[in-house]
Amino acid sequence: MSVERSIAIFSPGLLGGSLVKTIQQRMPGVGVRVWARRSEAVDEVLRVLPGVLASTDVATVIQGVSLAVLCMPIQFMGEISQQIAACELSEDLIVTDVGSVKNSVVDELEALFMPTKAAFLGSHPMAGSQHTGLVHSRGDLFHQAACILTPTSHTKPEHLARLRSFWSKLGCRIQEMTPPQHDHCVARISHLPHSMAVLTTLAALRQDTRVLDSSAGGFRDTTRVASGDPGMWAGILMQNRIEVIAALQDASTVLTELLEMLQTMDEEALRRFLAQAKALRDLLPAV
Repeated sequence: MSVERSIAIFSPGLLGGSLVKTIQQRMPGVGVRVWARRSEAVDEVLRVLPGVLASTDVATVIQGVSLAVLCMPIQFMGEISQQIAACELSEDLIVTDVGSVKNSVVDELEALFMPTKAAFLGSHPMAGSQHTGLVHSRGDLFHQAACILTPTSHTKPEHLARLRSFWSKLGCRIQEMTPPQHDHCVARISHLPHSMAVLTTLAALRQDTRVLDSSAGGFRDTTRVASGDPGMWAGILMQNRIEVIAALQDASTVLTELLEMLQTMDEEALRRFLAQAKALRDLLPAV
């Protein structure tokens, strides 16, 4: 199995910066390069992440690397991938990503890189925060996080093995799914919870923010992810809208059940409803 000799990180935000820090900790001797869209971001990278090559020039960053990781919002991955594909690429280059949607991304990028020397294989480390930006990056962000790989019929076994090895070295637990399976799964365990946090925040506060003076941990925990970047999340929800709509329709059905129990004062049904939710939530492994 090929050992990565140098890795290019495209976009140094929370995930990109955390990748650099983790690679430097867990893969000593592997060169790291960082691409940023703006020169000010390059300057920040050089201050925060010593020992990396950083540039706004795609060709400089991609030259000679064996692995490239796209860490920008998914709606911008196609544009930067076209620039990468136009460069001189290493024979063994794998391009992957950290995006939260896979079906549309894999379809586009796998086809884009197929005529080149490089290959695309999707990744999704289930790690992150409501915070954004390089300033919040951490070297332990991926520790024990699930990382979903999404191979297709075009994926070479050796490429899959290399990506499994890469994410494992960063501390991740590896899973494999098809791109459609991935999008169905994350719609339920990531995109729906984010949507519900947004709905809860708006329903609770849009008419009167003064209630926040009495809020406690429950409200903070339930709505934490609603503080995520609106632009990034708009892209995620739109790209995975079919699966998100299905999940929200199921949520609407359950909400209607709850409303009916309260309107009819059916306490026994309400107890069963709450008990079922508790039993299902208790299936979640302890951290």
